[in-house]
Amino acid sequence: MMVTTHALAGLLLAIPVAFLAPEFAATAAVAALAGGIFPDLDMPAAHRRTLHFPVYFSLAAAIAFVVALAVPATWSVAAALFLASAALHAVSDAGGGGLELRPWEATGDRAVYSHYHGRWWLARRWIRYDGAPEDAVATVLLAVPAVVVYDGHIQTSVFGAVAIGVVYAAIRRPLIRWTERLVEKLPPELLDRVPGSLLTDFR
Repeated sequence: MMVTTHALAGLLLAIPVAFLAPEFAATAAVAALAGGIFPDLDMPAAHRRTLHFPVYFSLAAAIAFVVALAVPATWSVAAALFLASAALHAVSDAGGGGLELRPWEATGDRAVYSHYHGRWWLARRWIRYDGAPEDAVATVLLAVPAVVVYDGHIQTSVFGAVAIGVVYAAIRRPLIRWTERLVEKLPPELLDRVPGSLLTDFR
């Protein structure tokens, strides 16, 4: 799934805080958005493995929520929402497609790596691949509750996420062809400065 879908799904977890403890609403929202984005920062490394911890993030989130309930504070609420959103991201990646360059062809079955189990979870393809039409629909639908609940910078961020997600979904497939052509034209000295993990599939 797209990072925008993950971020907005994580933001849903923060909505109850806006009603139950409104003094922490903004903190919870920002932490949830950040947690939804965080696992995908491993894209230059081993994507869906380096920063994806479906089991460990879930355990850490459960502990953090207990702490937040016992000691409600900005730091505890932020930690709980960040970890819960990161856990949701990692777990829900199993419902998407594989890691292959063209996931719409469904030639691979690795969805997300579970360090706890020491193996890859299989791709279920409920959302066939990141940027699929159903992924864009999910981004839009997940944004609706947040737009109703939040205003100001959070609401603006939600609209921005929707815009990015819809545009990315529109160019997802041709983006691979454009990137391949670009890599072919780049001078070798420039390619040597780019992390190999970003270029392996395009060479």
